[in-house]
Amino acid sequence: MSCETCAHYLALTGEDVERIGALAKCAPPLRDESEQAALWQQIFDGTLPMVTSDHSPAPASMKTGDDFFKIWGGISGCQSLLAVLLTEGYARRGLPLATIAHVTATYIAQRFGLAVHKGRIALGTDADLVLVNLAQEYTLHAADLLYRHQHSPYVGRKFRGQVVRTFVRGHTVVRDGQVVVTAPLGRLLRPV
Repeated sequence: MSCETCAHYLALTGEDVERIGALAKCAPPLRDESEQAALWQQIFDGTLPMVTSDHSPAPASMKTGDDFFKIWGGISGCQSLLAVLLTEGYARRGLPLATIAHVTATYIAQRFGLAVHKGRIALGTDADLVLVNLAQEYTLHAADLLYRHQHSPYVGRKFRGQVVRTFVRGHTVVRDGQVVVTAPLGRLLRPV
């Protein structure tokens, strides 16, 4: 058995739902700051080993309406996972970078039997890496999102720690916010 939390539970609260609206609707719903602080403490002490994005995209038409209960519940957050952890974790709370790598890659690869190829930097592994400018601050704009549906509760939010380059199996796939590959580089991995 394992457990995880999502980046939005570490960065947003119930007050944000009132301010942002349905873009911040998710299930379970966002909680108050005391619940959020408890999640951060569990990440720091190692009892919460995974932080994920729970990317749940939906067209804008499904994230609006007069009946809040009928509006799609899900956060478009895949692209902002690392930004949240670098801003709210590393910059704001002093979360070690090694912990961020552990909760987003190392533990997940171990948990799902993919550690032979993924989740660590070592000879013979896939060289899936991200380069980050830790000093860079920026505001996320909808145009920056690489999603089909360019909305997110993080639009307008200031982040610290800009991804400048992303590698998949040693090949650059994103550079300075732009996808630079023309063909997928992924492959099916089976747990070992």
